[in-house]
Amino acid sequence: MTTYRIATIPGDGIGVDVTAEARKVVDAAAGVYGFGVEWVEFDWSCQRYLDSGAMMPGDGIDQLSGFDAILLGAVGFPGVADHVSLWGLLIPVRRAFNQYVNLRPVRLLPGVATALAGRDAADLDMVVVRENSEGEYSAIGGKHNAGGPGEFVVQESVFTRVGVERIIRYAFEVARTRSRRVCSATKSNGLIHSMPYWDAIFAEVAAEYPDVHSEQCHVDALAARMVLNPERLDVVVGSNLFGDILSDLAAAVTGGLGLAPSGNINPHRDAPSMFEAVHGSAPDIAGRGIANPTAQILAAGMMLEHLGETAAAAAVNAAVETVLDKRQAVTPDLGGAATTQAVGSAVAAALA
Repeated sequence: MTTYRIATIPGDGIGVDVTAEARKVVDAAAGVYGFGVEWVEFDWSCQRYLDSGAMMPGDGIDQLSGFDAILLGAVGFPGVADHVSLWGLLIPVRRAFNQYVNLRPVRLLPGVATALAGRDAADLDMVVVRENSEGEYSAIGGKHNAGGPGEFVVQESVFTRVGVERIIRYAFEVARTRSRRVCSATKSNGLIHSMPYWDAIFAEVAAEYPDVHSEQCHVDALAARMVLNPERLDVVVGSNLFGDILSDLAAAVTGGLGLAPSGNINPHRDAPSMFEAVHGSAPDIAGRGIANPTAQILAAGMMLEHLGETAAAAAVNAAVETVLDKRQAVTPDLGGAATTQAVGSAVAAALA
């Protein structure tokens, strides 16, 4: 029997609540589909930062490197600035393990009302492929003339040929497994250097995939299309910032961030990939048992698929759909009264 070693970092706020339910579902899937899971939990979080001055220890990357995958809860808590928590844990892990793909499937689940009138599941099924290692999320820059009348800041974006080409190529490969359509998010009418460069590489890669329909769209117009004509989109590829914003928008129109999973993928599989819900830590509802664990459960399903347990992954997705469609256990954000734990238990039971 194959046993997977999985590092789990519950993080802060509801990250702790929903990660417990995702683990419950993975353990149930393991029992049904005949594989083992060895969980190792790390207390890396904002609380650790407040106690020790660091989100994770200096050798944190080395500690994680031997695992098959990482399941991450939400990170962030009042008293710790967002850039401290993000750059102290999530971004270093993404970059150390070359997780240059942020994969965000976005679809309308059964039993969930969309914010868009007259739409059904056939209209809302897309994948956002977000560049995850460079772009606008760069540490290059700084504050100058601090405190003076001429104070200013500089924030640099970084677009390398390697980084841009590999994420666009990944998007085309994903499209070949779906409906063979790719739309690139750009803003080359305003960003005079980075986006024309992105567009040129997109055109080069697109020429290698004549079987895939390709187009590019300014990011503001693309945001409007996600709301007005989501059926025209399948695979959307974007830079770090554009992909981040567009995937959150897409999740919102399909029912909320509580339903949106994501994977930080190392396509070369020479280091662990990391899976998480798109939503934040929501400290105001942490520990109250009302957080929706669906996104984290679906992220765990993505993790199983990445590990090669495709049947188990499909079963997790099907179990989530069954529970939502029959409204067996629905949290308050979706109009129900079920607890976080009840949803996790219902999905685990549906697997069995």
